[in-house]
Amino acid sequence: MSGHSKWATTKHKKAGIDAKRGKLFAKLIKNIEVAARTGGSDPAGNPTLYDAIQKAKKSSVPNDNIERARKRGGGEEAGGADWQTIMYEGYGPNGVAVLIECLTDNRNRAAGEVRVAMTRNGGNMADPGSVSYLFHRKGIVTLEKNGLSEDDVLLAVLDAGAEEVNDLGDSFEVISEPSDLIPVRKALQDAGIDYDSAESGFQPSVSVAVDVDGARKVFKLVDALEDSDDVQNVYTNVDISDEVGSQLEQD
Repeated sequence: MSGHSKWATTKHKKAGIDAKRGKLFAKLIKNIEVAARTGGSDPAGNPTLYDAIQKAKKSSVPNDNIERARKRGGGEEAGGADWQTIMYEGYGPNGVAVLIECLTDNRNRAAGEVRVAMTRNGGNMADPGSVSYLFHRKGIVTLEKNGLSEDDVLLAVLDAGAEEVNDLGDSFEVISEPSDLIPVRKALQDAGIDYDSAESGFQPSVSVAVDVDGARKVFKLVDALEDSDDVQNVYTNVDISDEVGSQLEQD
C-alpha cells in the first residue's frame, strides 16, 4: 500500500473518531486496564502500559480516568472487568479482507454485534484462519511530521530495527517487528522526536484496490464495526489510489 492510500484511510478514520470521542476514550481506558493486569501497574516496568497511557494522554483522556484504569487493572482498586481478546475474520465489499479485534467481557454480545455490523454493511463472516493469513503482526509507531523529513525519522530509527517509514500526509508511520517496537520508540525519544502512539497492530501483506464507491462501502462497514464498544481495532487490506483518495476528501 502506498503512503497516500493509507493517508486517505487515516484521514477518513480520524474524522469518524473525532465524532465518537466518548467511545474512543472508553477503548483507550480498556487498553490501560488490560495492560496493567497483564504486565503490572508500574509503567516504568511495563512498556505496553507505558504506551497505552501515552496514547490516552495524546487523545486528551483525563489523567484521573487514566490513573483509575491503571489501578483497576493492577488490582489496587476494585471494579476491573474480565476483558478477553477475540479476533473475528470476514470479507467486506469488493472482497476486501477484514480483521476485527475485540476486547470484551461478553463473548456472545461481541459476536452478535460484529455479525450484525458485517451483514448490514455488505460484509460476510469467515472461518478462523481464512483471512488472518493475509496480515502480519507488526510494531507501528505514528508521529506528527512537525517539520521532519522521512530521512530524519529513518536515521533515528534504522539501527533500532525499523523496517520502513511511510508518509501518511500529515504524519509518519514507522513499521517494525513487534519485538523491535520498544527499541524503535526509545530511539525516537532519544532523538528528541515526539510520537503519537506506539503499539502492536496488523499490516496486510496483499491489498485490494477499490474505486470510490467501493472505498465508501468499506469505510461504512469499518465505521459500523468501530461503533461497537466491544471492537477495539478493525484492520482491512483495502488499497486506495491517490485519485480515489482525493475524491473521498470531497465527501
